[in-house]
Amino acid sequence: MEIFLKTVSALNDETRILLLRFLDEHGECCVCDLQNSLEMIQSRLSRHLKILKEAGFLRVVRKGTWGFYSIRSPLDKFRSEALEEIRHLDIILPPLAQSSQTGECKIL
Repeated sequence: MEIFLKTVSALNDETRILLLRFLDEHGECCVCDLQNSLEMIQSRLSRHLKILKEAGFLRVVRKGTWGFYSIRSPLDKFRSEALEEIRHLDIILPPLAQSSQTGECKIL
């Protein structure tokens, strides 16, 4: 029951819905790319990413000093259906700003 409540709670925030949609659309992203693309301060972004990870939506892969986040695969039925519903929301996504690819990433 605890993981169910964490999942439902994670979905009760516009920023986290935006993050899920952004990662679903763009695939694996470095924290610095998310920060630059979504114009979010690192501490706020990290908090939302942690909540989504603990709720079972995200996975993180460390590559050197960077953390790369993506939608966990496979997702269970509940999370898959939630993500499918998010895909149908009218959300305007900002473009992906890939500072990790250009070497401009300053997040360590």
